[in-house]
Amino acid sequence: MDTNKLLSNYGCYTFNDDVMKERLPKETYEEFKSSLETGATLSKECAAVIADAMLEWASELGATHFTHWFAPLTGLTAEKHDSFLELLDNKATVKFSGKLLRKGETDASSFPSGGLRATFEARGYTAWDCTSLAFVKDGSLYIPTLFCSYTGEALDNKTPLLKSCDALNKEAVRLLNLIGLKDVTSVTSYAGAEQEYFLVDEEYFEKRLDLKLTGRTLYGANPPKGQELEGHYYGYLNSRIANFMKELDSELWKYGIPAKTKHNEAAPAQHEIACIYRKVNITTDNNHLLMQLIQDIAKKHGLRCLLHEKPFRGVNGSGKHNNWSVVTNTGINLFKPGSDPINNLPFLVTLACMIKGVDDFADLLRLSIATPGNDHRLGGNEAPPATISMFLGDALNDLIEAIINGKELHEIEKTRFKTGVKVIPDFQKDNTDRNRTSPFAFTGNKFEFRGVGSSQSIAIANTMLNAMLAYTMKEMSKRLEQGANVYDVIKEFFNNHKRVIFEGNGYSKEWEKEVERRKLSNIKNTVDAIKVLKDDNQIKALTSLEILTESEISSRYEILLDSYSKTIQVEASTALHMAKSQIFPACLSYLDKIANTYQTLSSVKLNANYLKDEVLEINDLVKQMKDVMDKLEQKIKEAQLLKNDCLLGANHWKDAVCTTMNELRNIVDTLESKVDGKYWPMPTYIDLLFGIK
Repeated sequence: MDTNKLLSNYGCYTFNDDVMKERLPKETYEEFKSSLETGATLSKECAAVIADAMLEWASELGATHFTHWFAPLTGLTAEKHDSFLELLDNKATVKFSGKLLRKGETDASSFPSGGLRATFEARGYTAWDCTSLAFVKDGSLYIPTLFCSYTGEALDNKTPLLKSCDALNKEAVRLLNLIGLKDVTSVTSYAGAEQEYFLVDEEYFEKRLDLKLTGRTLYGANPPKGQELEGHYYGYLNSRIANFMKELDSELWKYGIPAKTKHNEAAPAQHEIACIYRKVNITTDNNHLLMQLIQDIAKKHGLRCLLHEKPFRGVNGSGKHNNWSVVTNTGINLFKPGSDPINNLPFLVTLACMIKGVDDFADLLRLSIATPGNDHRLGGNEAPPATISMFLGDALNDLIEAIINGKELHEIEKTRFKTGVKVIPDFQKDNTDRNRTSPFAFTGNKFEFRGVGSSQSIAIANTMLNAMLAYTMKEMSKRLEQGANVYDVIKEFFNNHKRVIFEGNGYSKEWEKEVERRKLSNIKNTVDAIKVLKDDNQIKALTSLEILTESEISSRYEILLDSYSKTIQVEASTALHMAKSQIFPACLSYLDKIANTYQTLSSVKLNANYLKDEVLEINDLVKQMKDVMDKLEQKIKEAQLLKNDCLLGANHWKDAVCTTMNELRNIVDTLESKVDGKYWPMPTYIDLLFGIK
């Protein structure tokens, strides 16, 4: 490998620090960097100089257009491309001004606004997020931006995320200064996202209407072999997948996305890619772009990428583990216990606030991972349970108990891991094991939030994590400013909120009983999770920290319920269409064939009763299918009549429509196992999961 070429290509599509140093006047570069460090507003003059440099740089990379790239409340990214071309005295020229860099206008009424914007109130603004790098892709200069309404409300996921970063910075600095860390002037949250996804052959994808329209299979009998033998996990990469991953890595590096790890995941056709930690807003943008690139590059290799949380029933779904940490400007990782954690005061106050925050705002964390797709995944033996709890490990639990009970903490004896093979050197073991069933697990110097869905933006989860830590730090600071002893407050937080700590098997039935005993919330579905946005106690953190206003929270309540209903409507309508136009006719054709075969055999006096039983069984299943198809059609119509009541409508889609869809699916999946494969109208799970050669 040519390492010099590898390093020289890293970030070559981004307007990064090296590019700015080279192309910007020194005073402009210094003003820009100072703005990032201090939070001061960037001057118009500085933005104009940067815009000129961006135009020249992007044009050299073949860019002819620019776009303000933002993350509206659709859950996707959005972009409108404008040409650099201008006419001056009827002569063509190119132009990109500081104003065009800083501000864009788009139609705010065509994106979800939850009542913040009426249809006739169309104006919305995109504002340059100078904390994130611009980049060139497909002939356009992409400028990361915020998206707000004409009246100033946030219509995106990035604006609240950046506000939560500001709130955490403010409250963490305040608390750390109070406990003696006077040199701490800023605190930043970092994140690393582990992205899981499925790859299927494009030929089979194109023959599955459900995958094309909903991202998941609405029907499909389990294959004789699934993931029972666990051979796919970390398994050999076949050449086609390896080539795809190689190109993906190469492209990600060109965009300055530090992809680090790639491997096969637990389920057949499932894979994972993980990136190095960066500031949380940068990681969020990186992950948005990563999801686009995975899908684009997969197509080049004759594959399709599935980012749905549960594209196949009966096999593992896909998540996006969000690894989160908080670091000071002096280099202190506030989640790192160090060699003497009981005397590491910055760590203790942060841990205490974290435990209280997770307990007090568990429902907001649950909301941050609530989607129709994740409803199929959370709580199964593949993903965290729906109840939000924390795993800390033996070392931290001993620490907490020592502080609560006023006992001396004995230093944990360092042990060595030995393989038993003489030639292999031993090494030091970690202080504790890992718990993959915990939704929020401590992993040594960070917390891993495992509930985020594969298709989700990590912006929402990190906004809530930042918010709850900032709010509890604010509470602790108030107590200290009123004269409380910091160790007494730490002990109180530990003692009053340790109920949220659970070290055992989160998949077990015993844990469900324990959840009830501890009086922890156990929110099973998205609709119930959304209701937290009507709970004054839960939303206080968001409003008091100025992360979201009451009107913005109200809008998100409407948007999330509406999105849920529309998602289930598309799935139900697709399921009904497939059943009517593809599966039902195929079953009738096969039924006709075996009925005729039975008649033919019977006419020549052969004993064909075994075939008669088969005809009767399939006929009964087809009749059941027709009855449930009619029932589903009726339930869809009933749900559509409730569109003016978002909560009532969402509950009807959840309870009546989803239940009927599952009823229909069970019948269809049974028929699939009985109908001749030549008659079955779509690729099966065997094709999809094992069809990549």
